[in-house]
Amino acid sequence: MIPYDKLAAITEKHPYPLLFTTISGAHLYGFASFDSDFDLRGVHNLPLSLLLGLEPGQDTYELSNQDHGLDLDLVTHDAVKFFKLMLKNNGYVLEQLYSPLVVQSTPVFEELKAIGKGVITRHHGRHYIGFAQNQWHLYQKEFPKRLKPLLYVFRVLLTGIHLMHSGKLEANLQALNTEFNLPYIPDLMEQKINGKEKITIGDEQFPFYEREYLRLLAHLDETYTKSQLPEYSSANSALHDLLLRIRLSGHIQSLGLNH
Repeated sequence: MIPYDKLAAITEKHPYPLLFTTISGAHLYGFASFDSDFDLRGVHNLPLSLLLGLEPGQDTYELSNQDHGLDLDLVTHDAVKFFKLMLKNNGYVLEQLYSPLVVQSTPVFEELKAIGKGVITRHHGRHYIGFAQNQWHLYQKEFPKRLKPLLYVFRVLLTGIHLMHSGKLEANLQALNTEFNLPYIPDLMEQKINGKEKITIGDEQFPFYEREYLRLLAHLDETYTKSQLPEYSSANSALHDLLLRIRLSGHIQSLGLNH
């Protein structure tokens, strides 16, 4: 069970007003172990005094520690940085935006999710191709090999294929596999969930998983090539207008930007 109250209490210590905070990582992907840390991700809004003054604020705020008995990794980006990442076909930040595991929300968060649908293009396929290749490289070079990077490989590939077909983001591997029905996924997930964060996997199955990786990577590349998703984002103006309203408002409460 996710301790939302404790996680929300941690976000209250953030030095800047937050637009939202959600849970990413293994908890979002559906294969968290009992010792998995909590990956909190979100967006903060730097006050005008830090944007216009001599002392700049942090466009990325990071906190990794144990608080309230929880191991956590908190990373938030300032609104302008996050919005620019959204416009760069970055699926990772969209997964944070659309994570159903919401720790802290505001009305602006709801508006941003509505705008974000216009950001999705078929070129997000390139993001997931590169993401999968990087995760496979991590898995391939390890000895002994950990199960977690392998699950990340398949999660990323299935998320990308699903997005190219449907235009919708789904990051939970169990939910994805109801569509793809890969017979080895439930066992791999069960091993990870019932094991430890750094559980390893034997090398004897490596040739099989390599074939599956290459097959699914080719499938993702094909769906990217044939995808009917838009070529370009239609949300640029809406993001620009939202950013101006956030920045120029002198009344944080009126925007719902509270802890």
